[in-house]
Amino acid sequence: MKYYGNKSILLSISKPQLNMSLRFYHSLLLLQLIFCSISAILSQDNGDPAIRTMEAFSGYPIHESNSFATDFVSSLSVDALTLQKQIDELSTFSDTPAPSVTRILYSEKDVLARRYIKNLMTLAGLSVREDIVGNIFGRWTGHEAELAPLATGSHIDAIPYSGKYDGVVGVLGAIEAINVLKSIWYIDQFSFGLSCADWNFNRYGFKPKRSLEVIMFTSEEPTRFGISCLGSRLLAGSEALAKDLMSTVDSQNISFLDAARSAGYAKEQDDLSSVFLKKGSYSAFLELHIEQGPILEEEGTSIGIVTAIAAPASLKVDFEGNGGHAGAVLMPKRNDAGLAAAELALAVEKHVLDSGSVDTVGTVGILELHPGAINSIPSKSHLEIDTRDIDEKRRNIVVEKIHQSAVSIAKTRGVVLSEFKIINQDPPALSEKLIIEAAEAASKELNLTHKLMISRAYHDSLFMARVSPMGMIFIPCYKGYSHKPEEYASGQDIANGVKVLALTLAKLSLQ
Repeated sequence: MKYYGNKSILLSISKPQLNMSLRFYHSLLLLQLIFCSISAILSQDNGDPAIRTMEAFSGYPIHESNSFATDFVSSLSVDALTLQKQIDELSTFSDTPAPSVTRILYSEKDVLARRYIKNLMTLAGLSVREDIVGNIFGRWTGHEAELAPLATGSHIDAIPYSGKYDGVVGVLGAIEAINVLKSIWYIDQFSFGLSCADWNFNRYGFKPKRSLEVIMFTSEEPTRFGISCLGSRLLAGSEALAKDLMSTVDSQNISFLDAARSAGYAKEQDDLSSVFLKKGSYSAFLELHIEQGPILEEEGTSIGIVTAIAAPASLKVDFEGNGGHAGAVLMPKRNDAGLAAAELALAVEKHVLDSGSVDTVGTVGILELHPGAINSIPSKSHLEIDTRDIDEKRRNIVVEKIHQSAVSIAKTRGVVLSEFKIINQDPPALSEKLIIEAAEAASKELNLTHKLMISRAYHDSLFMARVSPMGMIFIPCYKGYSHKPEEYASGQDIANGVKVLALTLAKLSLQ
């Protein structure tokens, strides 16, 4: 790199722009730069915080006119069209027709989608590796590689008949954020006044102090094995999960390990503890995600900065009755497992509402009856219940009341409560103050409206908080829709999120 007075000029140029002719740069950049006095540039003491961040991030001084600094911040170059194309292409790896997306752990479509993600990581210049359950890591090595890296990412698996943005924005958006930071180029000031063909373009500017790592987590959704955030739970060191997975099977009686091997994982070993990360393995973790709620869109706010993630609990409940013919068995003689399940579903609603807090929610997402015939009294029923709250104690009280109701209902209806199992009962997670402040600063510097908010949906960040300080960035989604084909986030909102993510990563990489 050449220097003039030990100063250099920073430009933000996306990959498509780099393919334009040098004549284009001549017309575009000379008008903006050469007509500015070089002496004024050299003497400028720019106080723009985003520029200062990029100076420190790149390791090179950046001095510009105020207007150019403002232009730089407002034009961090997200390739929104290519990013949307990638989202659309990834959605084609689905077991159900568009516009829905169904992508189940270790299925053929999941394997193809994983291959697609690894290819994009490689194209972004990241070094790619996988662990034995299929968590995928793409690393941009920093110039102080011995420091704990900074991580970002999300998931790409999708429940049946869902949409194409949940999780995907946080994976593809993270790769694009790396591309944004890598696409900051310098033009030496010594080149001013020369023909555009003689300008010296350099891509040596931005290399993070800490390494940056993009993570694609395995199975955030519980669809196949009934375990949410499977990959991030294991990374967080869940010994109980590692043990349970050795005997876990899906609805087709396929074991977890057999399913993993069919997708190319766990072939050399089946010691799932090899996935565990030590606390402090990352300096911080930051996840970009659609809100999955209507608040940001309704308020017209561009960015949500998450302060806490609600504590989820998942329950499985089974009742067993006598069954019988729908016409022959009179009502006083029935021991109806279906009605027991229905009564418990209403009890869940009552206990949640009785908590007195709008932050307490409960859902009976699965209710199955056996034998499932219109003219047969249900002899068995199965429920799966989700309840969550930002207050762990209050949520646990609700879980206990649901248990008490299940016992009481079984006794009253003359059925057997054959199972009441707490699948998981996780504590809430608080975002790190430093990460919140960095995301707030990035939003302000990018002139994007933002608000602090709670995530009532849980994410891989909930478990990464056990490994490192954690934070989340939300973007609006249409009517708050998620887990359905109508799920949608605009290209502009996604680009805004990627910009905030990129600038926040730059800030945090300097810590």
